[in-house]
Amino acid sequence: MLYPPIEPYETGELLVGDGQRVYWEQSGNPDGKPVVFLHGGPGGGTSPWHRRFFDPDRYRIVLFDQRGCGRSTPHASAPDADLRFNTTWHLVGDIELLRRNLGIEKWQVFGGSWGSAL
Repeated sequence: MLYPPIEPYETGELLVGDGQRVYWEQSGNPDGKPVVFLHGGPGGGTSPWHRRFFDPDRYRIVLFDQRGCGRSTPHASAPDADLRFNTTWHLVGDIELLRRNLGIEKWQVFGGSWGSAL
């Protein structure tokens, strides 16, 4: 079941180090139960339909594009991309930094494909 389409109420970019900026967005209920969606890939990104996995009345929905993916910069597919700074541990660190930056103590984690490995 997919919920109706919704738009984010907040978006931003988080400097995570190593010259990387991670795009993030929040939608749903700002006072709801926090849930973060980890997209597949590597190389994928989030899409508006990922917001539809969650009840927007119940959840504070956090989507983000992992470093090097989607709207995050620099993109890993760039000819001069330095992938030394795009490891599993870098990605896990980014997730924790985002959680703290958004003031979330704990959240539900929902991942698909590569995102479930994180």
